[in-house]
Amino acid sequence: MTSQSALSIKGLKVRYGAIEAVKGIDIEVPPGSIVSLLGANGAGKTTTMRTISGLVAPIAGSLTFFGKEIAKMRPEKIARLGIAQSPEGRQAFRDLTVHENLMSGAFVLKDKKVIQSCLERVHKYFPILKERKNQTAVTLSGGELQMVAIGRALMSNPKLLLLDEPSLGLAPLIVRDLFEVIKGIREEGTTILIVEQNALQTLKIADYAYVLNVGKVSAQGKAGDMIKDKALIDAYLGGH
Repeated sequence: MTSQSALSIKGLKVRYGAIEAVKGIDIEVPPGSIVSLLGANGAGKTTTMRTISGLVAPIAGSLTFFGKEIAKMRPEKIARLGIAQSPEGRQAFRDLTVHENLMSGAFVLKDKKVIQSCLERVHKYFPILKERKNQTAVTLSGGELQMVAIGRALMSNPKLLLLDEPSLGLAPLIVRDLFEVIKGIREEGTTILIVEQNALQTLKIADYAYVLNVGKVSAQGKAGDMIKDKALIDAYLGGH
């Protein structure tokens, strides 16, 4: 992959108590790309994402974002550098309105024009959120909650967007539309690192992919090559 990376992970190790969840992985995410982390439950994908966001501290290795070491930084400082995460589980503030949820993602921004521009961008991707702006999140469908979660991450105008299982539990038509939006976000210049169990759908839009298996990188390559590798798909990605 390219020598210039938006995100460079070298020898990353993360432990929960006695369990080493991530065992020395190397990952490169070039600017303007979609890179995918694939693998079964327990492979270390979400732990990797949480470490990038600063929510989990690594025991070894380096994490650099456009050349700046972020491995021991606090989450809010990492957010201010331009990394935003849409976490697994469609997390939203259930008692807040759609608009209030989205605006909570803009806490790192000071310029009202930039905030308004980010809001317009979110409404362009997810027009239903503009219609639902005064509804509380508790009244939304699963698909709409996922839109809120991604929209809130986009409200910080990130350079790197981390998506953790965005298609989980969603109907196939909604998944198809969501992946089109993810492609659109990348086409506008945002770098994306996506964790997904829906391997085939993800490989269709990704540039490069890493397969994690019990905390290690077991395979990697161009997404277009990996999607044709039936043995790889069957061995690591559920064969669907």
